[in-house]
Amino acid sequence: MVLGLGIDIIEITRIEKSITKFGDQFLNKVFTKSEIEYCNPKSNKYQHYAARFAAKEAIAKAMSYSGEEGFSWHDIEIYNESNGLPKVKLFNKMKNILGNDKQILISMSHSDNYVSCAAILQSAG
Repeated sequence: MVLGLGIDIIEITRIEKSITKFGDQFLNKVFTKSEIEYCNPKSNKYQHYAARFAAKEAIAKAMSYSGEEGFSWHDIEIYNESNGLPKVKLFNKMKNILGNDKQILISMSHSDNYVSCAAILQSAG
C-alpha cells in the first residue's frame, strides 16, 4: 500500500552554481561522503549531484506523512547498485521513521538541463 509520494525537479545549473560558490561547505552539508566520492570523478558530476539532491527532496516529501521534522540531509543517502538502479539508505531519524515495515522506491531521470526524481513510500508487505 502506498503511504506517501514525493517528486522533485531541479535545474542542474542551480546545483552547479551552489557547488561553485560554496564548494566543500555546500557539498559536506548536503551530501554524504559516499555520495561525494561517487559524484566527483564523473565527467558530468553536477548532473549526479543534482539527481541526489532531487532524490533527497522527493524522499522527504514522500515521508512527510509522518509529521516528523528536523532530519538531516545526511540521514538520506542515494547510491547505485551494480546495474545502475538507484537505491536509498536511511540513517538516524529517517531510518527510525521508516522502520522495518515500510520501504522507499525511487526513480530518477534527467535531460541536459533538469533532473527529476519520484519517491514512493509504501508498506513493505
